[in-house]
Amino acid sequence: MSFVPAGDAAQTLPYDRLAYSPSETARMLGIGRTLLYELIDRGEIKSLRIGARRLISRSAIERFLTEREAER
Repeated sequence: MSFVPAGDAAQTLPYDRLAYSPSETARMLGIGRTLLYELIDRGEIKSLRIGARRLISRSAIERFLTEREAER
């Protein structure tokens, strides 16, 4: 499954990258950064650190969405 958001986000963010910043990820998911960090802290979305930078992989975003769909 490939995640391609609709609306304004689709026109403002690059979706061909392997990883995204927390701000980009929050915008793609339509949630706030605070909630995103809560999801990361609870282990619901996996993230990685490269130096001081935190990134969320495209596959982690897709996995999160797939798991949420399965809960429906």
